[in-house]
Amino acid sequence: MKKLFCILSILIVFGCGSTSQAQNYKTHKVKAGETIELIAKQYQLTPFDIYALNPDAKKELKTNAVLIIPNKKINKSAPHAAIEKELTGFKTHKVKRKETLYSLSKEYNVEQDEIKKHNTFLYANNLRKGDEIKIPLYKKVFTVSQPEELQKTYTVLPKEGKWRIAYKFGITVSELEALNPGMNSVLQEGEVINVPNITDTEEKPVDNQYSYYEVLPKEGFYRLKVKLGLEQSELEALNPELIESGLKVGMILKVPYNANVEDENTKLEITDLTNSISSYKEKHIAFMLPFKLNRVNVDSVADTKEQIKKDPFLDMSLDFYSGVVVALDSLKKLGVNLKVDVYDTRNMASEVSSILNTNSFNDVQAVIGPFMPDHIKRVAADLQSENIPVVSPLTKNLEISENIFQSRPSEDLLKDKIINYVKNDSTINQIIIIADQSHIKISNDLKTHFPTASQIYSQKDKKEKDAYFIYDTDIISKLKPGKNIVFLETSNPGFVSNVSSKLNSLISKDRQIILATTEMGDAFEDDEVSNYHLSNLQLTFAAIAKTYNEDDNNSFAIDYEKRYGVTPNKIAVRGFDVTMDVVLRLVNYENLYESVNQAPLTEYVENKFAYKKKLFGGYYNDTVYLVKYEDLKIVEVKQ
Repeated sequence: MKKLFCILSILIVFGCGSTSQAQNYKTHKVKAGETIELIAKQYQLTPFDIYALNPDAKKELKTNAVLIIPNKKINKSAPHAAIEKELTGFKTHKVKRKETLYSLSKEYNVEQDEIKKHNTFLYANNLRKGDEIKIPLYKKVFTVSQPEELQKTYTVLPKEGKWRIAYKFGITVSELEALNPGMNSVLQEGEVINVPNITDTEEKPVDNQYSYYEVLPKEGFYRLKVKLGLEQSELEALNPELIESGLKVGMILKVPYNANVEDENTKLEITDLTNSISSYKEKHIAFMLPFKLNRVNVDSVADTKEQIKKDPFLDMSLDFYSGVVVALDSLKKLGVNLKVDVYDTRNMASEVSSILNTNSFNDVQAVIGPFMPDHIKRVAADLQSENIPVVSPLTKNLEISENIFQSRPSEDLLKDKIINYVKNDSTINQIIIIADQSHIKISNDLKTHFPTASQIYSQKDKKEKDAYFIYDTDIISKLKPGKNIVFLETSNPGFVSNVSSKLNSLISKDRQIILATTEMGDAFEDDEVSNYHLSNLQLTFAAIAKTYNEDDNNSFAIDYEKRYGVTPNKIAVRGFDVTMDVVLRLVNYENLYESVNQAPLTEYVENKFAYKKKLFGGYYNDTVYLVKYEDLKIVEVKQ
């Protein structure tokens, strides 16, 4: 270190082109636990500024190593400084007992390979006591040279997001953002950004047959094996750079497409299909909905209203179609040219068959509906020979054939979302599982995911039936200082009220309590349950749809209220979202199948869509929201 500072001083006095060039640099001695990212942040630089002057740091960052640090961000046109080693001679060393190449490399501060290089017999033989070997001696020379450009400009391609570009250039998303201060959260096609200056052959292609995973803090190969089901050797085979660099926080790994990649879609940027319509040719779509209009007395308004109240299929169909109508109007404003057929299935298999037999679907690009699983399968089977996609708008856990798109996410995905969210939170001090007697199976399943969690069950009455309450002492003894996550598994509103009231009273300055559930049902929304308590407890759960914020001046809600005079419910919003997504995919790509890879994630008012194909079957929506109660509203949890 002393000699290095002497060299720096000489350069300052005599100059190396100019005095100011030498003053542009200082040194940093690496402390235990420090990373290039932390050091760069400390000096308000990017990792590339440091790597440019210290290329060896890319391979390994050693404790006590001395790094050259620019006093300010590097000017690419200015000379760069570097420390180079110059061989000055050798020292003869007679090997003592227990000495190894490793101990000698530490003693003389040289690499083991450098010792072997000048003592070639060590390539074939082990070091032995009494061997006389030559130890190379070096001096460090501080040089200033004109470097190559450290970065170059890159034009964003269609559908490219941050993680795709980061993977392509072998950097993390945070490093990409550091190269582009002020970068927007979503990149636009044609936008020009800065990327590392690597050759075209060094760029890594993004292959849609694979998934891509961003390494989280504190994740090693063992945790990735548990999470992804992949051995270290398998990850290294897919990502050869791991062999040299090891795992780094934020790096993006290529993994098999069917690997258990948790929360994969949080890594995808949302594709806005309204800005990239590629075809204004007429598209033909069809809707099949169970209106059962043959039973409606259109001559009497009172009778019609009564029929809507009594018939859930008619009520649901009308709500869904009201959203469809607003979507069709919005698409027309975008210049989309549509031919639309609407069929009433009457919720009868015979009527579905009649529709298929008496109408031609040859030029239909997509069918939305019907609602019922058996009817969807019947339609899909009939249209499969013509490869016409059938979109299931509401049905869950459907057996999907090759041409079915299940737009509603599965219940298992909802459960996995909240479990994985809790698993990845390293700040939790205690997990408690509270369940009624009918949810013991779910409680035990959660226990397998969280082995250290405490379990509490609702009390029974004298007849051994569920009384749906717990005592204060049941909870107090389990809570700990810090953050407590409490899973509540029940479908009884009285039990929700009982537990949430008790938990709310136990929140203190030293004790945070967050309520969670894997099954957000009507019990949590019952009038008996206090929304104030749920909000104080930040009730967190997974949902197929988020709740749009009326304060955001939502254009759909405004158009809907102008047309119908009421606020749209969730079914109406889903009708709008599903229709917008299907049609916009059709006018942006060759067909719905191609859109799956080209637009991996789309989002509208309350719903988002990220379709994946089953190995033997059709397509399923593999994305859900994580939401929580906050200030008496339901808001999305940002991860």
